[in-house]
Amino acid sequence: MEKVGLSPLDPSSFSRPELAIVTEILINLNVNFDKKILLGDVELSVKKIDESVNEIILDTSKLNISSIYDVESEEKLEYNLSDPLPEYGSKLTIQLPKKESNSYKIGVKYETHPDASGLQWLSRNATAGKKHPYLFSQFQPIHARSVLPCQDTPAVKTKYTATISAPQEFTVLMSAICNGTKELHGGKLSHFVQKVPIPSYLIAIAVGVLESRKLGPRSHVWAEKEIIEECAYEFANTEHQLKTAEEICGPYVWGIYDLLVLPPSFPYGGMENPCLTFVTPTLLAGDRSLANVVAHEIAHSWTGNLVTNRNFEHFWLNEGFTVFIERKIKERLESPQSQDFDAYTLVSDLNETINRLGKDSPLTKLVVDLKGVHPDDAFSDVPYEKGQTFLRYLEMTVGGPDVFEPFLRKYFDTFKYKSIETKDFQAFFDSYFSENPAIKSIDWQTWLHSPGMPPIIPDYDISLAIVCDNLIEKFLKWDGEGVIPITPDDKKDLTSSQIIYFLQVISEAEPQSIKKLEALNAVFGFDNVKNAEIKFRWLRTCLKANWEEKVHIVLTWINIVGRMKYVRPLYRDLYRWEAIRKRAQENFLANRHNMMHMSAYTLVKDLHLEL
Repeated sequence: MEKVGLSPLDPSSFSRPELAIVTEILINLNVNFDKKILLGDVELSVKKIDESVNEIILDTSKLNISSIYDVESEEKLEYNLSDPLPEYGSKLTIQLPKKESNSYKIGVKYETHPDASGLQWLSRNATAGKKHPYLFSQFQPIHARSVLPCQDTPAVKTKYTATISAPQEFTVLMSAICNGTKELHGGKLSHFVQKVPIPSYLIAIAVGVLESRKLGPRSHVWAEKEIIEECAYEFANTEHQLKTAEEICGPYVWGIYDLLVLPPSFPYGGMENPCLTFVTPTLLAGDRSLANVVAHEIAHSWTGNLVTNRNFEHFWLNEGFTVFIERKIKERLESPQSQDFDAYTLVSDLNETINRLGKDSPLTKLVVDLKGVHPDDAFSDVPYEKGQTFLRYLEMTVGGPDVFEPFLRKYFDTFKYKSIETKDFQAFFDSYFSENPAIKSIDWQTWLHSPGMPPIIPDYDISLAIVCDNLIEKFLKWDGEGVIPITPDDKKDLTSSQIIYFLQVISEAEPQSIKKLEALNAVFGFDNVKNAEIKFRWLRTCLKANWEEKVHIVLTWINIVGRMKYVRPLYRDLYRWEAIRKRAQENFLANRHNMMHMSAYTLVKDLHLEL
């Protein structure tokens, strides 16, 4: 059912940028850790698109607005704040001042709510140092409206500047370039400039007691001092990844590429905030084996940040392209076999997601209909893996990477700084390859608008998988008597990616006996593994076997780690185990206050709770 009052151009936003649009944002906010609020003002540069309108419509959520005014004349402006629509917030309609010009500067004084869905306020006990609180944001998909009044749709891209006041011992970071700090009255002012237009979901802030280490000529990694050296080691290849991405995609336009390793409650592997990628500490494997997530976020510098989906119905344009480019980076830095191994192994994850959602679910289409569906509810592997599979198919159809990569660079250059829909990509593709007869065979309708698995899975190089498949077959056929048919020598020849695949297949097979899993653990040492991807799959395998002594380990881990990729499947596994279901629900309820809004919001549904 369509939500009343939302835009006909973006079913997740009240704003109407086709009538009057925000062109630039100036942010002035104070950080108050005691009250868990940001307070201050924003100035919005507004331009009329339709000469007949006399208002600007913005998105807000739980903002406490004290006044709205014309910046030039300081005249107070009339405004109306609608009743909130659950999970979407309230429509803010501001009457524009009467003047000859079509350009305006509107000021809004306000403060955020302590429960702002786009902010995570952490107590000192939830940090590595245990001495100071911490604040970080996560605005994607539509949570910027809980922190500033804005046109919270990716159709609108603006430059922004910000001045943030925080206690003196804290470092403030944003998705922009810091061009100065100033000590003031026992506090500190930090000033930021983002000169490249970005959508509201890419505005980001983090405030903590942090240190940095240089990774390269345009990159630093930031983290609490307790983990900073570990972070510097793990992400040492960032500049190499960035240069490789430039070879594929074209010039990097954002100036700097810094990383911030957040506390564990961060709900994603990474978030591609311009100039400052946020990453989860679950990437700290100790051997750089999970650093490909950084390649993914680097790829977003073109796919999503430079060329952006116009609304989240076309999210695959951001994420499918990003996975596709991420794997091209991997192919150049490692091997074509590892690129294909990644793609091949993730087909099983995609299949699991589609089976869970339902093969006929409209949310398994590449282009989804979000009328009446919150974009948080539509989030899954589908836009990532089904999207990259489609692009790989297109690349093969037109003649391979040598033909397709020049097209990619032209696509990025043509649509840079713009927000587009799938039809724009399709039209550009058809025009670029109009002389290529092979494109006539492409069934765009099925790929884009049919639910379920991709119609074609490319013929991937599976040589790295075959090694694992032989070991998997030995283990699954073993009856658990005598010596396990897998040796430490077998293990030492496997990469971390192969072990992840090995466990993924085991976890998808029939439940194994606890006796067999104990023997497997004795060979691989899964109980003590640091790699979070391996740990996650091992714990899922244990839960499938109803290994009760592992339940406490699972609950302890997911109380610390907020990454939804791990937490949601493990909670769903616990829920399916009827004897453990109530314990899982009670654990969630006791710990939800430590989670970001989108994690708690989705887990309420996964655990079938009515709150």
